[in-house]
Amino acid sequence: MHTYFFVLAALLYATCGILPSRQRVAISAGTAAGWLLHGGALWVDMVGPGSLRIGFAIMLSATLWISVAAYWLENRNLTLDGLRVLVLPTAALAVILPVLFPGSVVPLEGKSALFPWHVAIAILAYSTLTIAAFHAVLMALQESRLHAHPGAAKSGLLDLAIDRLPALLTMEKLLFRLIAFGFSLLTLTVLSGIVFSEQLFGTAFKWDHKTVFTMLSWVLFGALLAGRFWRGWRGKTALRFTLTGFATLLLAYVGTRFVMEVVLHRGLA
Repeated sequence: MHTYFFVLAALLYATCGILPSRQRVAISAGTAAGWLLHGGALWVDMVGPGSLRIGFAIMLSATLWISVAAYWLENRNLTLDGLRVLVLPTAALAVILPVLFPGSVVPLEGKSALFPWHVAIAILAYSTLTIAAFHAVLMALQESRLHAHPGAAKSGLLDLAIDRLPALLTMEKLLFRLIAFGFSLLTLTVLSGIVFSEQLFGTAFKWDHKTVFTMLSWVLFGALLAGRFWRGWRGKTALRFTLTGFATLLLAYVGTRFVMEVVLHRGLA
């Protein structure tokens, strides 16, 4: 049954992603309905009796689920129609991935009670930094429009949505708030993974691909926040750090798990 919820949520996301911005009430209601269906299906799919189902597709779907919520809440205070055009079609694709790639069941027996919390915090960190990456893409497009020829033609839903974005300075402030919050959650994820590795995962801490990419992403986002505070970094420098940090974080779990599950056909280690 939850498979139908995934498909219906994907259809709602896709429809709301292409509706004209004047249909604001319909977009808001449709997005909320899709989000509820998506969340309910994820819960049924992920949480079983004494176990969790985890994999790259489920993690990506859960990340976009929280990202949709962030867009929906932000859009109530600011006009972020450009974010809708990016987030909802991406969520429509991510929501059906667990149907195609179900991942593996991880028994909770013998694991610390902190393990589900570690997973939840990691998903929150990924989600916050994902929405920050979407913001960075919008800002890059917005900045390029400022330098475009005044007579350049504007066509397409994304072009029109970019024109309705808040001022670039407002977008930048929001970007750094998202990065600061996401970095805090990522720090908790890293610390819990290092300090409580044996209790959480049943094995001693080790430097594998996931750990290396996660730490590299943590360093990049930390350097960006430090550069912002001490050197006033902004503009293209901030956007490059944000997108590079996000790409590295995406490789940390989703990328490595995709290779293990889909390319090499191995279960969770």
